[in-house]
Amino acid sequence: MSETIDPRARHQELVQQIEEHRARYYGEDAPIISDAAYDALESELRDLEAAHPELAEPDSPTQTVGAARGETGFASVQHRERMMSLDNAFSIQEVDAWLERLARELGAQEVVCEPKIDGLSISLTYENGTLVRGVTRGDGTTGEDVTANVRTMGDIPDTLSGDNIPELVEIRGEVYLPLAAFEELNERMVAEGKPPYANPRNTAAGSLRQKDSTVTASRPLALTAYALGALEWGAQGADARAESQAGIYEVLAGWGLPVSEHTRVLTGVDHIERFLKELEEKRHSMVHEIDGAVMKVNSRSVQGQLGSTSRAPRWALAYKFPPEEVHTTLEDIRVDVGRTGRVTPYGVMTPITVAGSTVTYATLHNRHEVKRKGVLIGDSVVLRKAGDVIPEIVGPVVAARDGSEREWTMPEGCPSCGTTLVEQKEGDKDLRCPNSQYCPAQITDRIAFIGSRGALDVEVLGEKAAVALVEAGVLSNEAGLFSLTEGDLARVPLFTLESDSTKDGVDRKAGDVSTNGLRLLENLNSAKEQPLWRVIVSLSMRHVGPTASRALATAFESIPAIREATEEQLSAVDGVGPTIADSVKRWFEVDWHRDIVDRWAQAGVRMQDERDESIARTLEGLTIVATGSLEGFTRDSVKEAIISRGGKAAGSVSKKTDYVVAGANAGSKAAKAEELGVPVISEAEFVRLMAEGSL
Repeated sequence: MSETIDPRARHQELVQQIEEHRARYYGEDAPIISDAAYDALESELRDLEAAHPELAEPDSPTQTVGAARGETGFASVQHRERMMSLDNAFSIQEVDAWLERLARELGAQEVVCEPKIDGLSISLTYENGTLVRGVTRGDGTTGEDVTANVRTMGDIPDTLSGDNIPELVEIRGEVYLPLAAFEELNERMVAEGKPPYANPRNTAAGSLRQKDSTVTASRPLALTAYALGALEWGAQGADARAESQAGIYEVLAGWGLPVSEHTRVLTGVDHIERFLKELEEKRHSMVHEIDGAVMKVNSRSVQGQLGSTSRAPRWALAYKFPPEEVHTTLEDIRVDVGRTGRVTPYGVMTPITVAGSTVTYATLHNRHEVKRKGVLIGDSVVLRKAGDVIPEIVGPVVAARDGSEREWTMPEGCPSCGTTLVEQKEGDKDLRCPNSQYCPAQITDRIAFIGSRGALDVEVLGEKAAVALVEAGVLSNEAGLFSLTEGDLARVPLFTLESDSTKDGVDRKAGDVSTNGLRLLENLNSAKEQPLWRVIVSLSMRHVGPTASRALATAFESIPAIREATEEQLSAVDGVGPTIADSVKRWFEVDWHRDIVDRWAQAGVRMQDERDESIARTLEGLTIVATGSLEGFTRDSVKEAIISRGGKAAGSVSKKTDYVVAGANAGSKAAKAEELGVPVISEAEFVRLMAEGSL
């Protein structure tokens, strides 16, 4: 009998997983699943929303681009024209279906085909030919200002050359680290006794986002320009070549920007399939890593007719190469304990180079997955990797077995504390260590998580620091983290000087707290002022990720209010639901959990979001849905604008909705509003409604 899956619960689970993986990929430059696995999550979410349209919301990962960042030290800048993502195809049949759809609507089309570079998207703004700003893609609407770092790149001119320079132009491109440079960099890292970087893409992203631009300057980052964003030609008029996609590359090259030499203009699936095969065959001989190809309708006027969805243009498609596979030996299977007690098996393999990086470890997810894959210790296994950090063990090469292989069994006790492992509830695939209060692995992982960008973003507080604080006996769990003093850190070897030194004219003795230790205390103090939702994330409640934390912070405005809320009140919050509500209630029922909150509060950590009383409650009692692309608001800021004025920012349209604010590419929600007779207003009308309380 098949198990019945609750669509809403599965939708929440998928959204949380995707948001967490996006945060790791875009925010930390450190993904933990393959591109293929991530694509599978998005594909499942897209199919689920197609079957249950009521689940689709404006902030769903299927409708958004990239991931919003927390405080990173870079100023946030709004793009003049949104930077969109691309829909993916994984087979030539999907490419053919896309071409046939274009032909049905507009006739056969010329298509520009080019390599899909595995790097970091950037937007360069030039005014009257002079570079004024470089901004990362971010969430597609707002990115990080990395202008100082961009100016260190030799491929990016300070001034555009040639004729017919526009008054203003946003130039989009991909920043990458050439493979040869990546290998040389890793050789230097190893020679200096430092761990090598995982792959060129994440190294490029991390290099461009350095707070010290001299570090960026030391890395030979390169650029390939591929598109135009906002564009104002001025009195001289437009360049006629920009009427086609291929012509845009001629214009970009004429301005002194590097473009791909592998671009082709083709018609028909046969020619495109041949190009894709040739490109895949030479992918390892190229100067940069690629993970597929991008196809764009050549005619710019046709592009305009086709338009875009909320996240991707209909006139473009990304074709993903199949993930690469290699064979290596599975030397051992071990288990790792995470911050919520989940125990995850992982494979230890004979090191092998795949997709540009050396791989030694690969996750096996849970004991059922090990059994399902049928792998034995000592097996030759198929390893699949698509340019990311942690690869996937596909299965064993059975024909290579010689009888020396042996079966692996899940340990009965936690490898960190020895406590008997259990199922959280009957039938769970995951085993967990229930000793969350005292298990060293869980404690250190929770403390390290607090320092991550997805939580309170505490510089210096990583895994190494967390382990050092616990092993020195300074912390027994996260409760005392924000009460640390110099005296405490003086007991931690990691944060003390090994020998006497003089810096800035100050004599310091061995055993004094190091500069890193002082930075940790300073950053912990700053982290106390982070928004309430980040504090909630940092408590490591099971199932409570960024989306649920924002919803809880918005609905209850304080930790005490969340703590006292009933399960029914919690589950009634949009973005929470019964599973998360149950988890929150159970968390606060534990005395040492409450002690963490109490001690953080005593140390001055934010426990309440203060309402700005200067903002008039003009939207009191109104339920408003925002959909499409708004020029003056991001998806987060429009929610905040509604909530701060007393309104409810809903994610779906119903008869109880008072207004739908429709931006560009509003889509199904605007249509639903018209069907229900709900007023659909423009962004300008929304601004007036906020100011006056009525229209």
